[in-house]
Amino acid sequence: MDCISDLDGLADLVRKHPDLYLRWSAGPDADARETSRDELTGVELPGLSANALAVPLWWRDRPVRAWVARRLYDYEHLQRRRAGARPWVLSGRECGRGPDNEPLVTDVSPVAWVAPEVADEARRVIEAMPADWGSLDRTGSNET
Repeated sequence: MDCISDLDGLADLVRKHPDLYLRWSAGPDADARETSRDELTGVELPGLSANALAVPLWWRDRPVRAWVARRLYDYEHLQRRRAGARPWVLSGRECGRGPDNEPLVTDVSPVAWVAPEVADEARRVIEAMPADWGSLDRTGSNET
């Protein structure tokens, strides 16, 4: 499987193929042997939890690079919570929504790994933005 080595490469891929998803896990081989579960209840889900990379209409003419940076940043905390989790891009068929309203995907085809330095680059892009990310703060800090 190819490996995307920078944020611009991921943005280019999304421009060419807007129907892709991003997943943080041990990868397609591990995911083929398991299923996603609701962490709170343990209920097996009908597809893999993923995040759509398609740029929504409300994003308008903002940079695709910033959009994919946000998508990577949104769930990068999973690499700290799940051993071996790393980001990868996939295509597939959306079959429903999970407990956090995330797309559940079946008929998965792996597209590319996302190199660790791309997640680092995404974090720098997001942290440089002059905004309070509110509920997306996954650091666990209780500071106000």
